[in-house]
Amino acid sequence: MSTPGTPPANADVWTVRRILEWTAGFLKQKGVESPRLEAELLLAHARQCQRIRLYTDIDNELTEAERTQMRASVQRRAKREPLAYIIGSREFYGRSFEVGPGVLIPRPETETLVDICLERIPKDEPRTIAEVGFGSGCIAVTIARQRPLCRVVATDLSERAMEIATRNVQKLEVADRVSLLAGDVLQPLLAGGTLFDGLISNPPYIRDDERDSLQPEVAQHEPAEALFAGKDGLDIVRRIAADAVKILKPGAFIALELDPAQCETVATLLTESGFSSTNIRRNLSGNQRIVEGIV
Repeated sequence: MSTPGTPPANADVWTVRRILEWTAGFLKQKGVESPRLEAELLLAHARQCQRIRLYTDIDNELTEAERTQMRASVQRRAKREPLAYIIGSREFYGRSFEVGPGVLIPRPETETLVDICLERIPKDEPRTIAEVGFGSGCIAVTIARQRPLCRVVATDLSERAMEIATRNVQKLEVADRVSLLAGDVLQPLLAGGTLFDGLISNPPYIRDDERDSLQPEVAQHEPAEALFAGKDGLDIVRRIAADAVKILKPGAFIALELDPAQCETVATLLTESGFSSTNIRRNLSGNQRIVEGIV
């Protein structure tokens, strides 16, 4: 008899095909949105292979070590722990970034924020960009990789984020152009005295009262300090807006990823804080998502 929530650990032959089918069905029962895909990713992780290899080995039997690893991973996912934490990575802008508990998982929609930032950074001229809340380091690293003459200085208060982002910076070979500073919001940047060509941030912007409406993967597992920002979700954004012009050169830009319902309010906030112009950009789904400002 198998333990509830795990593949049977008996003498039956567990092939790649069988474990994929069992896991996909089990994850579907647990409310996972893409059960087959996640079953494939978990098994590829357990077997330390690419997903495509699962189908060339579809009738191969799993080793005992692979079954043990898969059993543990399925148990964690059944408790709605994020897939990215279980396999230890998430792809962003075509690159694999290490992630783990205590660090916000990169979202595909944040690639739009990076795209907008890259529009304003020339490929053939040096620029210095600031980031608030680097998390896994995915934004800072991506900007540095996409713009080889660009230097990025990023801040975060989380020790765990510093550990993981440092490894991502090193692994993706941008340590000479990405500086990670420990500190709260803009404080390390204000203390440094450098003026920047741009400021980018995917700040916490979820209202405190929205916690219960979020998926368990987010509400129960991702770091609250990277998600929630007060009664209206703008506590951190207000702090960024209040001091941003102090660290930006004339003509420099700011780009913030926000909830669509907040964009108009934040555009007004930037104007009141000294930005000469603002613009609201939409994501690929057509929703207002990014607020830009020019000093």
